[in-house]
Amino acid sequence: MERSYLVIIPAYNAASTISTLIANILNHVNKRDVVVVDDGSKDQTSALVRGFGIVVLQHPENRGKGEALKTGFLYALRNNYSAVITIDADLQHDPESIPDFVRKSDKTTGVIIGTRKRNLKNMPLARWLSNHLTSVMISMLAGHSVRDSQSGYRWISSEVLRKIRLKSKRYDQEPELLIKAGRTRLKIDKVPIRTIYTGGKSFVNPLVDTARFIRLMWRSLWW
Repeated sequence: MERSYLVIIPAYNAASTISTLIANILNHVNKRDVVVVDDGSKDQTSALVRGFGIVVLQHPENRGKGEALKTGFLYALRNNYSAVITIDADLQHDPESIPDFVRKSDKTTGVIIGTRKRNLKNMPLARWLSNHLTSVMISMLAGHSVRDSQSGYRWISSEVLRKIRLKSKRYDQEPELLIKAGRTRLKIDKVPIRTIYTGGKSFVNPLVDTARFIRLMWRSLWW
């Protein structure tokens, strides 16, 4: 049976970047295999996406990145895709790496993380510290080495999506998936990707989302 994958783009007020991102993705993926989950945007995100003839799944209000991803995952499972590739809408993920994920997927049945070079030459100090600390903690809790836990550029098999029940609604869902995949003994692999810190606005709230991460770590001790 031929393997198929769906590119999922969770988007919130991404009108300034979404057209460039989709145009680049369509160099590698047929438009029928791309879906944008518009998480309650107030701008022209959905209209711009529809201009490419791409499916848009809309939330009536902003629910959080985790909920947007869940909507995309459910769409992929209902349409019998073998896997998904998740790409952020802010141009920090280069679609040129999509073929690298696909090649790597021939040897992986779990999760492939797009892993950036983690050094102070190409990553802001605050991001470097945050990424390093969270990656160490998630590696310990997952029982599997994870070098870039904060990367949302991922290939995830449908087997993972069927086996794991995700509860988190916002950015804490991405580490939740890694911890649960590791504990379920599903393979976690990596491919190198470019480190890009230009493009659209980040909606990460350092204080609030750090608190959510700490709460997730605490809860995971009883999973």
